[in-house]
Amino acid sequence: MIRILSFILIVFLIGLGFAWLADRPGDLVLTWGGMRYEVSLIVAAGALVALIALIMIAWWLVMTLIRSPARLRRHLRTRRRERGYQSLSTGIIAAGAGDAYRAREMSRQARKLLNVEAEPLLKLLEAQAAMLEGKAEEARTRFERMLEYPETKLLGLRGLFLEAHRAGAREAAFHYAEKAAAVAPQLEWAANSTLARKTAEGDWDGALKLLDGLTVSNRIDRDTARRDRAALLTAKAIGTIDTDPVSARNAALEAHRLQPQLVPAAVTAAQVLYRQGDLRRGSRVLESVWKLAPHPEVAEAYVHARPGDSVQDRLKRARHLASLKPGDPEASLALARAELDAGDFKEARRLAAATLRSAPRESVYLLLADIEEAETGDQGRVRQWLAKALKAPRDPAWTADGIVSEHWLPASPVTGRLNAFEWKVPVEQLAPVIDAEEDERVVMAQEKPVSAAPAIEQEGVIEAEGVSSLQELAAASRAETVPATDAGEKSAEDMASDESRPAVQPVSDSAAIVPQTEGHAVEREDPPAAQSPRPPDDPGVEEEEAPGKTDKRFRLF
Repeated sequence: MIRILSFILIVFLIGLGFAWLADRPGDLVLTWGGMRYEVSLIVAAGALVALIALIMIAWWLVMTLIRSPARLRRHLRTRRRERGYQSLSTGIIAAGAGDAYRAREMSRQARKLLNVEAEPLLKLLEAQAAMLEGKAEEARTRFERMLEYPETKLLGLRGLFLEAHRAGAREAAFHYAEKAAAVAPQLEWAANSTLARKTAEGDWDGALKLLDGLTVSNRIDRDTARRDRAALLTAKAIGTIDTDPVSARNAALEAHRLQPQLVPAAVTAAQVLYRQGDLRRGSRVLESVWKLAPHPEVAEAYVHARPGDSVQDRLKRARHLASLKPGDPEASLALARAELDAGDFKEARRLAAATLRSAPRESVYLLLADIEEAETGDQGRVRQWLAKALKAPRDPAWTADGIVSEHWLPASPVTGRLNAFEWKVPVEQLAPVIDAEEDERVVMAQEKPVSAAPAIEQEGVIEAEGVSSLQELAAASRAETVPATDAGEKSAEDMASDESRPAVQPVSDSAAIVPQTEGHAVEREDPPAAQSPRPPDDPGVEEEEAPGKTDKRFRLF
């Protein structure tokens, strides 16, 4: 556009000059070689302009002839380069598509047309072609040659890193990643791999320094950087809690400040503060994380803050912690355990029943088994609760990439990803559905234990008083074991109906007590003689009953 305007301006000025000369007529006289030439001024000006134009055209023709060989060579060289880049582009596309043959052919063609030393992409295409053909040694050799040139050094390190990973040489892969991170800390793949290596080795200071470099270069967002830094600081605090308590306290408190809902950071900070005698500050830390995410580890650390506390002191702390999150299953479980330790079995059962109603799971049934064993010592009921625990939904656990860990870890052992562990129910096993409402009614019915003095008969099961241990063993060897129906599981109507039934006479080892049904005696069939008697605490295995058969067997306690 500027050239067009400049040309128009020049033509306008020339025309203006000729118009000016036309308005002022005159003659131009030239005497040369004895000859006198006389022309008008306008003709002389036109001749001068024409002469200049001819001179310029002649100069252009001469220069064109002089420069034509160089221009021809440059044209051929440009055309050759274009063909080479076209072959290089086609080869890279073929390598990306997995066409090893075409990638190799385009690589050879590009090598003929391009300068190998001056074109890094040609080296990459040759290495990729070797990788597609399965020539790992050739690919490594080409990647190693790239390390000699500054512009391809990072490309060579990346290729060697991938080849080492593919070959399973983790140490070599980490070595190449560390070299790449030293040259260019902003490389995400190198930084992540080096970060995973330092995390696995426990080099928390080095990992934190590398993470700070990624944050400064804006390779990761600030929220992710805060979470990862909190995880590394927590791991550092856990590792130095015994050797350097001051550093562990600072690291744990900083991690808690960066991520207040990170339970391990809060628990570690509280443990260090408790050891240093700062009970109030440690409790505040645990209370803050408890309000955000109730966790059994928080409850355990809070209740057992001081090793010398009595059970009543621990119960008082458990009640205070439960009041911060009323109705939460974790709060009810923590308080129930404290009530159990204090010997208040009725309150422990009530809290366990409330937890069954809101969140039935394995730990609740295990707690009920502990309550049963501590209160009554009835091994049959204990085994009943333990059997239900096996069928109950799983408790939450620290889970990452399909791995379940008993303790929190800063990174996944599978992928090395930081802050990968989450507190959730593992998905590796689906527990069968259980009747939590029925279990809650059973627990509430067992709050008032029933003595074994009166004899009770319910659904074909007779409980007799005064039977010796020898008679129990003999009856257990003759009768098939059936699920226990304890007096504590009866409703109020069943207990009222039991009082109206006649008392049961004591039985001997040689005769069995049978109920009367419509005037006919129902006799119990003895098992085969080859069946060996079971111990009194062995529940046995239930056998399937025939369809339509009514359970008329007896169980003696």
